[in-house]
Amino acid sequence: KGEKVAIIGPSGSGKSTFLRCLNLLETPSAGTITFEGTEITDPKVDIDKIRQQMGMVFQHFNLFPNMTIRRNITLAPVRTGLMKQEEADAEAAKLLERVGLTEKADSYPAQLSGGQKQRVAIARALATNPKVLLCDEATSALDPTTTESILELLRDLNRRLGVTVVVITHEMRVVERICSRVAIIADSRIAELGPVQEVFLHPQTEAAKRLVLPSRAGKLEGFAKDGENRAVDECRGS
Repeated sequence: KGEKVAIIGPSGSGKSTFLRCLNLLETPSAGTITFEGTEITDPKVDIDKIRQQMGMVFQHFNLFPNMTIRRNITLAPVRTGLMKQEEADAEAAKLLERVGLTEKADSYPAQLSGGQKQRVAIARALATNPKVLLCDEATSALDPTTTESILELLRDLNRRLGVTVVVITHEMRVVERICSRVAIIADSRIAELGPVQEVFLHPQTEAAKRLVLPSRAGKLEGFAKDGENRAVDECRGS
C-alpha cells in the first residue's frame, strides 16, 4: 500500500498485458490475482466492484471527445452508482483543482494540450477514489517538460492521498523520478525485482543488465546521489 512500483522491459515483453491483467481487462491464461485479500480471478467475484478501486491511466488518454472534461470525470462514478450527478460534479471540481485545470471543466478534449489531457485522465482515474492507480506508458506520448510535470503530479498524489501507483514504462527517467521499487520483465516473466537504486546500480540478471547498463555507471552513481537528495527533501517536506 502506498508504494510506487515500476514495471520495465523491452517492447513485447508483456508489460502492458501484465498491467491489464491486474484489473482483468485481460484474462490471464494461468495463475491467480489477489487484491486486498480477494482472489479476483475467481468467476464468482464481482469484478466491476473491484475495478472501482483501481484507476487506470492510458498512454493516449482515451478521453471521450464528445463530452466535456467535467463529464469525462463524472461518467464512471455516476454510471456505477457511486455518486449522484451533483456529488460527482463537486468531486470533479476538486479533482480538477488538484491537477491544476479548474478552468477547463467545460472544455472539450480537442481544446486541450497533450499534457492537459493526461492530467484530466489522471483526475478521471481518481474519480472513484481508488486504492491503486495503474499507469500504462502514461508519459511516453509527452514531451520531456510535460513528462516532468505529470511525474511530479503522480508523486504528489501518492504522497497526499496514499494511493498505490503501478507504472508500466520503457523510460528509465520515469523510474528514477518517482518509483521506489522496480521489476524487470523479460520473456513474459519477472526476471528481477528490488529497490530502484539497488537494481540500477547492481543488476543481477542479464535482462536487467541489458536495460540498465547502457545508462553507464557514472550516470547511475549520479542517480543514486540524486535519489538520496530527493529522499531527504521528501522527508523534510513531510
